[in-house]
Amino acid sequence: MAIRKKSTKSPPVLSHEFVLQNHADIVSCVAMVFLLGLMFEITAKASIIFVTLQYNVTNSATEGQASESVSLYYYGVKDLATVFFYMLVAVIIHAIIQEYVLDKINRRMHFSKTKHSKFNESGQLSAFYLFSCIWGTFILISENYISDPTILWRAYPHNLMTFQMKFFFISQLAYWLHAFPELYFQKTKKEDILRQLVYIGLYLFHIAGAYLLNLNHLGLVLLVLHYFVEFLFHISRLFYFSDEKYQKGFSLWAVLFVLGRLLTLILSVLTVGFGLARAENQKFDISTGNFNVLAVRIAVLASICITQAFMMWKFINFQLRRWREHSATQAPAVKKKPTVTKGRSSRKGTENGVNGTVTSNGADSPRNRKDKSS
Repeated sequence: MAIRKKSTKSPPVLSHEFVLQNHADIVSCVAMVFLLGLMFEITAKASIIFVTLQYNVTNSATEGQASESVSLYYYGVKDLATVFFYMLVAVIIHAIIQEYVLDKINRRMHFSKTKHSKFNESGQLSAFYLFSCIWGTFILISENYISDPTILWRAYPHNLMTFQMKFFFISQLAYWLHAFPELYFQKTKKEDILRQLVYIGLYLFHIAGAYLLNLNHLGLVLLVLHYFVEFLFHISRLFYFSDEKYQKGFSLWAVLFVLGRLLTLILSVLTVGFGLARAENQKFDISTGNFNVLAVRIAVLASICITQAFMMWKFINFQLRRWREHSATQAPAVKKKPTVTKGRSSRKGTENGVNGTVTSNGADSPRNRKDKSS
């Protein structure tokens, strides 16, 4: 009887796309629970805290529009539930972009593992930055920020926000919070985790600070400015992966990055250092949301200046590294020139051989002269 050999095949390994899709399905089910909760009267009150914006007040419009009313919002503890729900939405959108856009491009381009992870990062961030820039610019135009820059500090504290303004900050917090579980879903390398944590932490710190200190006007302008520069960098990196000769986008980004840091410092000093410092109401009052005191203003300016200095330090190191790599690839190979000795010996050497080395058939060698004399 033939003896059957035991199968030595290893169990099937789950692919990264399958694991990512599995997590996205779980998150989708959790989000659907909150949405389905709106359909039943028993769970509607709890679900509405997660899905809709909270803490709204109704103010009557001014000057000829008294019949209309405007809904404004302020922040509170219930916003944490709203941020959690839209964090789940961000995870779902992230998985959709990854599966239906980025993965298809990766299969066609056949990137290496390093380029694959960087391409995914730039693809996700460029989509987010573009959407946030368009959305933030729409808010700036609709609320006359561009035509009247004094609105950045006038009538502080800005504790009442429009629906678009509050939803923008809720979405920003939700997106950057969703980046923490994405470190696990995307199987980020250990050496890149610290860089990503610092990157995410800086965004959350400044966005939450502007939201909680009622500096949402200044925060919106600075975010739109920063997101535009970052969008240009990541879209340039996407073009670079498709064609490594493409460098124009990085040159434009380098100029706008420096200008962006300069504009950020100017707007921050103008708003916090001059506008709020000259305001009449400079009392610390949590109930009204007024944080316009000297200690808070110094802390705000210090955090902004330190962050801009840190970003410039990273930018300079990045440019120096690119310059070294570029000079290393473009430097021509230096060929060693033959050394020629001066005098009679050199001329005699050239006669006897090649480049001063005596050939085997040299007729004037000392041994040949000795043979002739004998």
